[in-house]
Amino acid sequence: MAATTANNHSKSPTTIYRKTDPPIYNQKQDTMHTITKHSVAFADWYSPETGIYKSKHKPRNLPTDPFLDVVSFIFSHKHNGISALIDSSTGFSISYQELYPLVKSMASGLHKMGVSQNDVILLLLPNSIYFPIVFLGVLYLGAIVTTMNPLCTISEIKKQAADSCVSLAFTMSEENVKKIEPLGIPVIEVPENVNLPNSSDFHKLISGNFDLPPKPVIKQEDTAAILYSSGTTGTSKGVVISHKNFISIIELLAKFEASQYKNPRWENVNLAVLPMFHMYGLSLFVTGLLTLGTTIVVMRKYDVDEVVKSLPHVDLIQCYGMTECGIGTRGFNTDFFRKYSSIGLLVPNMEAKVVEWNTGSFLPPGNTGELLLRGPPVMKGYLNNEEATKSAIDKDGWYHSGDIVYFDQDGYLYICDRLKDVIKYKGFQIAPADLEAVLILHPEIVDAAVTSALDEVNGEIPVAFVVRKARSVLSQKDVINYVAKQVAPYKKIRKVVFLDSLPRSATGKILRRQLRINFSNTSKL
Repeated sequence: MAATTANNHSKSPTTIYRKTDPPIYNQKQDTMHTITKHSVAFADWYSPETGIYKSKHKPRNLPTDPFLDVVSFIFSHKHNGISALIDSSTGFSISYQELYPLVKSMASGLHKMGVSQNDVILLLLPNSIYFPIVFLGVLYLGAIVTTMNPLCTISEIKKQAADSCVSLAFTMSEENVKKIEPLGIPVIEVPENVNLPNSSDFHKLISGNFDLPPKPVIKQEDTAAILYSSGTTGTSKGVVISHKNFISIIELLAKFEASQYKNPRWENVNLAVLPMFHMYGLSLFVTGLLTLGTTIVVMRKYDVDEVVKSLPHVDLIQCYGMTECGIGTRGFNTDFFRKYSSIGLLVPNMEAKVVEWNTGSFLPPGNTGELLLRGPPVMKGYLNNEEATKSAIDKDGWYHSGDIVYFDQDGYLYICDRLKDVIKYKGFQIAPADLEAVLILHPEIVDAAVTSALDEVNGEIPVAFVVRKARSVLSQKDVINYVAKQVAPYKKIRKVVFLDSLPRSATGKILRRQLRINFSNTSKL
């Protein structure tokens, strides 16, 4: 996951966080040289003996209290009573003075409904000023949140709800209420209009008294959220995120970011354009920036071109991370070099290795290999999937990202390619295996594979390679429409290539890289 941050360095800077795809290594911009272990003095940020890269930033002290939960951590910080959340379309706002009581009211209301510690609550919600209230109210009880894109289909909701054992759901539209009700899951509709009708179930939840029983004992190691990711390959898996993970991300991303500027952090205004149901949106707008006491303007929709046109004076900052490990790097600021094709320096307290993907041997700066990350934000593991967890996190705690990268002689990180199969369309992850499972059920398809193709507007698009039955007249339009009826809009197949057979390895694995190369070469003709 890469992100672009735009900072206005005036007295009261405006910060925009926007999801983008990782920049691909561009040889015209940055010529990569092979650097031997002894050709550059790497000071304290790289060890030739261990192959470990460390952040060039000063380490931050993280909370050590084992019984600290993220909600208590957020509201233990000083807030100046200014607006916490503003609805961009109406101007309706919630102040910091109002926010914590609303969170406690939400927790109290949920408790009366029977929600208790370790219950899993689904948030099928778009960006809303009520999203943080629901999220933090659930966590206040020691319950667990799982989030989904509100565009997901009934079958996708059913699969995730069953996998994570959802007991209650929040959603915003009548259409999504109808998707959830057949699953037998109680559902609460969050009003789209911020002027809440007093009779709504949601209004009753957030306007009650704080008659909570003693707050449950919540440990930093306890699970706070289950977010779904395709990982490095395969179908979506539940990423188990702890309170400790969120607390460390707040310290290493939001609070570190605030330390880079001279103005008081509460003077900042932040445009929440990232989806709050995504790990990065949760880390920034639902937890991190609320800790700082800044104002968040919540936007449900936005146009990239309009934002750029309206704010020509801002700097863009690249960041990099993923659901499994939160945040990994932060790009330049006014005090450092401006390397536009880099995703930046490691954030404080994070370590990295670059390893040869076949042998696992570590590589020095200037050499490309797979990126491994280790640090406090790394997930607990995949839900009920020990095999996938062991494959992703080795015995020494290194998360294997599947991204092909290199560090330059100044400690800046660059992404060159990906080992993993995951497609990133407009920043959303798409697992090829999920689309292949849909395709192969078509009566006229005998074999299918899905891979990515670069796209100037969307970053990447899903391309289907299909083997039809003999004498089938199945068309590209037929395939696209067939898949579109069964998946969320962002997962739609965008192009179809018909083949006589799919290229496979000796063990039968689809050679996706070969398909991508062949498609790229053909599309250039």
